[in-house]
Amino acid sequence: MCGITGWVSFDRDLTAEATTLDAMTETMACRGPDDRGVWAEGPAALGHRRLAIIDLPGGRQPMSLDTPEGTVALVYSGETYNFTELRRELTDRGHRFTTDSDTEVVLHAYVEWGDALAERLNGMYAFAIWDGRRDKLVMIRDRMGIKPFYYYRTPDGVLFGSEPKAILANPLVRPRVTLDGLRELLVLIKTPGHAVWDGMREVEPGTVVTVDRSGLSTRVYWRLETRPHEDDRDTTIATVRTLLDDIVRRQLVADVPRCTLLSGGLDSSAMTALAARQLADQGEKVRSFAVDFVGQAENFVADELRGTPDTPFVHDVARLAGTDHQDIVLDAQALADPAVREQVIRARDLPAGFGDMDASLLLLFRAIRQKSTVALSGESADEVFGGYLQFFDEDARRADTFPWLVRFGRHFGDDSDMLRTDVGKSLDLESYIADGYRTAIAGIERLAGESDFEFRMRQICHLHLTRFVRVLLDRKDRMSMRTGLEVRVPFCDHRLVEYVFNTPWALKSFDGREKSLLREASRDVLPQSVYDRVKSPYPSTQDPQYARALQDQAKDLLARPSHRIFDLVDRDRLKRAAEREAPVSSQVARRGLERTLDLAQWLDIYQPELILG
Repeated sequence: MCGITGWVSFDRDLTAEATTLDAMTETMACRGPDDRGVWAEGPAALGHRRLAIIDLPGGRQPMSLDTPEGTVALVYSGETYNFTELRRELTDRGHRFTTDSDTEVVLHAYVEWGDALAERLNGMYAFAIWDGRRDKLVMIRDRMGIKPFYYYRTPDGVLFGSEPKAILANPLVRPRVTLDGLRELLVLIKTPGHAVWDGMREVEPGTVVTVDRSGLSTRVYWRLETRPHEDDRDTTIATVRTLLDDIVRRQLVADVPRCTLLSGGLDSSAMTALAARQLADQGEKVRSFAVDFVGQAENFVADELRGTPDTPFVHDVARLAGTDHQDIVLDAQALADPAVREQVIRARDLPAGFGDMDASLLLLFRAIRQKSTVALSGESADEVFGGYLQFFDEDARRADTFPWLVRFGRHFGDDSDMLRTDVGKSLDLESYIADGYRTAIAGIERLAGESDFEFRMRQICHLHLTRFVRVLLDRKDRMSMRTGLEVRVPFCDHRLVEYVFNTPWALKSFDGREKSLLREASRDVLPQSVYDRVKSPYPSTQDPQYARALQDQAKDLLARPSHRIFDLVDRDRLKRAAEREAPVSSQVARRGLERTLDLAQWLDIYQPELILG
């Protein structure tokens, strides 16, 4: 896992631009604390920051290969889990390797197969290859969009980076955000390719982007496709388990300490238990970590979102699986600390508005990084197996919009309710969401003979896997890499995603519950308490001291009437939220404060030019 960046300029010699390339590369220092490297030749320059995971001494980057026709150079972020098989195949084809790293395998695979190597990779990755034989840049991103990848077209080439901050470090780029960028920022949807910053784009998941002297072209090498599912229930459950065993085995490979993120829910518990069983066969014990809040277990109050605290279930799994477990317990002061919020915003380059759930994730990862370098996460199982409440909510199922927005609005209110009236009218988020929804469902294929209900559930699953999961994957990547921790997501293996997506909803929920296939496929490794547990979202603090700290910070902001935040946020609405007496401990009451404070700090840090007209 690393941070990559680069610059292609066909009208200049970039060997003279070392200062700028260094500045772009250093923005990725948190993603790669172990090593740095730069490479430049003619119109191309590449930068790399490394987090060493496999072949610690041999995997340095940028990595290049001289051929009779010219040099091929690579900067790579992520992991290729099938690199051992690819290495054997390439060796049989005459390739010779000097390291044990997956990076060198990817480089030779490109020399052998060109950009068709993408179809052969199993993993999470974002990488760029300068092909000096043909003077072109090839950028490739993994199928699910696990690893971030951004680019910015210039008059004579392109800039790219793992994160926007690498591109923004180049003087050719102005940090501007238009109304369309603000729209994307304020809705809980990940529009494919959208990067919020004006002129910037994402390399879309499952896509190859090629830049040469004639311009830029794209090729989609993978998309989620509709296919018939012919396996019966028992075969389907067995296939899911076989896939999970293989995926976890592959994703445990590392030359550094590993661990799992354990929440006590079905997803992380199954993944942790499978990892513990496999490591036990090797005479090893898996580490597991969970986040908790001071006093939460003793004073927990159930609500419609969360019926139970996580800790008792976490401990049940740790005991049964025999993990070396640690709870990371956070207090309200740490969660509300503006310095932590600043780190969150610098990690994401944007004010995402997840509040204490972002802060706790960052602090959890920071604590884990002291003992482990790689963590396996249960992220994305809800999207793959159908775990969210909106999958079972009739209003959300029937709504002519993204189904999670129905429940989100019910629990957290309107994301625009703190905005100035004129700004809200200009943004017209309702139309933006409606347009995005129509685009999202337009290409979803229907099976012949598929019932209306089954097709609607297929649509809902597809939307979660292409518009919602990417929000959470981006969050997980940015928070973890800010601390130099690599988080792997076994449930995003494309083989599992393809297989489960095409199982009918009646099979996904055959016992009337969420994630039926995953529950049965992992039943033998789960404690009964977790097998029976109802879905609970990522935890959030219930400590009223956290909300009071937000209110105090909002009052400080109100005392600065010239702050740019008031170009966006209504002062009177913020004042009412800051002075509200109850129920300040609820997430609904806190959300507007969290969103506003995030926006204000983002404006202070990045000083973006806002184009509101």
